[in-house]
Amino acid sequence: MPGICWVKIGRKSEKRVIHYKKCIYLQNKSINIQMKDRINRLMAIRKLITFNRIRSQEELMGKLEKKGFRVTQATLSRDLKFLKVTRRYDEKGRLYYVMPESLHREEATSQSPLRFDEGFVSLEFSGSLGVLKTLPGYASSFAIRIDRAAKFEILGTVAGDDTILIIPRDGVPVKDIRSSLKMIFPDLEEKL
Repeated sequence: MPGICWVKIGRKSEKRVIHYKKCIYLQNKSINIQMKDRINRLMAIRKLITFNRIRSQEELMGKLEKKGFRVTQATLSRDLKFLKVTRRYDEKGRLYYVMPESLHREEATSQSPLRFDEGFVSLEFSGSLGVLKTLPGYASSFAIRIDRAAKFEILGTVAGDDTILIIPRDGVPVKDIRSSLKMIFPDLEEKL
């Protein structure tokens, strides 16, 4: 740090300036090394999460340590937040970390690893509003598929983690909504 170097300087002012500049240079070099370490660590985290199903920060810290990165839990949390890492449910209902771009890829191809016939729990109606219950983590996948099908009978959906509110157009009977859902989810025809 420049302050420490200032103390070690002799009496001449010329030497102070020279030593002071050297100290600044060394400090800048140290900052650059720290930034490179962080970038390398972020790249390692991204690669680990993309190619492995990591379920906890402890597991991720262990894998990072094997790659030569020693981090605290607080630093790892900041890195995960910076990378916008989220958690998602697998087919057994367990959470794992996911990079945001892999979520967009799954939605774009609409080939979710979740199977609709396994995620479906029930469908009930209150008046003309439908409530579709799913296993935790499945609701958004169901809602995306319903909305993308763009059936006239269904105005839209609102999804939580395990529940979807299906909003029909005015005057559409429940039987028409059910038949639309059967067309959208042919593998659920018997359950709907």
